[in-house]
Amino acid sequence: MPSATLPRFDLMGWDKEDIAHPYPVYRRYREAAPVHRTASGPGRPDTYYVFTYDDVVRVLSHRRLGRNARVASGDTGTDTAPVPIPAEHRALRTVVQNWLVFLDPPHHTELRSLLTTEFSPSIVTGLRPRIAELASELLDQLRAQRRPDLVEGFAAPLPILVISELLGIPEEDHTWLRANAVALQEASTSRSRGGRGYARAEAAAQEFTRYFRREVDRRGGDDRDDLLTLLVRARDTGSPLSVDGVVGTCVHLLTAGHETTTNFLAKAVLTLRAHHDVLDELRTTPESTPAAVEELMRYDPPVQAVTRWAYEDIRIGDHDIPRGSRVVALLGSANRDPARFPDPDVLDVHRAAERQMGFGLGIHYCLGAPLARAEAEIGLRALLDGVPALGRGTHEVEYADDMVFHGPTRLLLDLPDAA
Repeated sequence: MPSATLPRFDLMGWDKEDIAHPYPVYRRYREAAPVHRTASGPGRPDTYYVFTYDDVVRVLSHRRLGRNARVASGDTGTDTAPVPIPAEHRALRTVVQNWLVFLDPPHHTELRSLLTTEFSPSIVTGLRPRIAELASELLDQLRAQRRPDLVEGFAAPLPILVISELLGIPEEDHTWLRANAVALQEASTSRSRGGRGYARAEAAAQEFTRYFRREVDRRGGDDRDDLLTLLVRARDTGSPLSVDGVVGTCVHLLTAGHETTTNFLAKAVLTLRAHHDVLDELRTTPESTPAAVEELMRYDPPVQAVTRWAYEDIRIGDHDIPRGSRVVALLGSANRDPARFPDPDVLDVHRAAERQMGFGLGIHYCLGAPLARAEAEIGLRALLDGVPALGRGTHEVEYADDMVFHGPTRLLLDLPDAA
């Protein structure tokens, strides 16, 4: 049951120290109120925050919980959006409500089936040499700087380059796409402040819509083999995929596909700089990199929270949650639950961390997990092998004011041996 000693929990308004290291906050709630209800005000559904591993598993896998706020509310009116985007931001709402992560079956099943082949382990294996080439090129530029920004110079561009090549987006558009992808993330529920975040995200959504609609028109009947052309071809051959669906899918793959890997790489470097023994071990045992990626993902995941909506009444923990309620699963807290991971605050690259929640669970388990793992392994390995001073010197870090997509916006490294 909730504790009278606990303040109201929210994903907004955290101070800088807690954003950088949220795990003591999670522990406090996990121990005292593993399911914590927060009243949302008149006319709005209450939110239930879920902190334990087993309860997070239940949230992510139960059929009574879904992604569509409209279904949960029972309101089918045109002013009720399936996603929590204000009605006045039409382009943003249209783009986001076509994201795979916000769809329920059967539409979710159809679209995921169409995309699964392109993100299969066998396809990703074939991409690994190209990912390594891109990482090497970025690393050459990074090493030429005395005080590089790891986010701007490596962690952000690597996944953007990879997903852009998959989609068939020309190189000259990559910088523009990155800027708009970052702006779109301003619509995150924990970033939007007084509408300013939504306004920036709306402008980015309008630009993305114009760009990808133009690309859809260009690719009708095209014989290219990139992912965007595949989506257009599927639409033209009977798949229930609208132009808005193609646009939304491309934007989703671009934004989700880069933000998570960017955050992972930046936070992995920060973690290893604080654990020199682990960093030194990984340098000499490259074969341990995949296991280390799983543990680093458990230790400090790039996505800290995901939202579901109660389609029916459901009991989670000691709470009877009524239909229409918002339920937020704290992935970062689940990954530090001692009931699942012994000594969870210890970084142990030898632990079996394969059931960590960094990629989610259930039907919305991260579609791009094989690609994300490849980017993480290759990117981390490139830094370990190519930057001898990675664990030395000082650094300056700034985190995004975001407790959903969680990670630094800047990570300046002093590399005394960079030259």
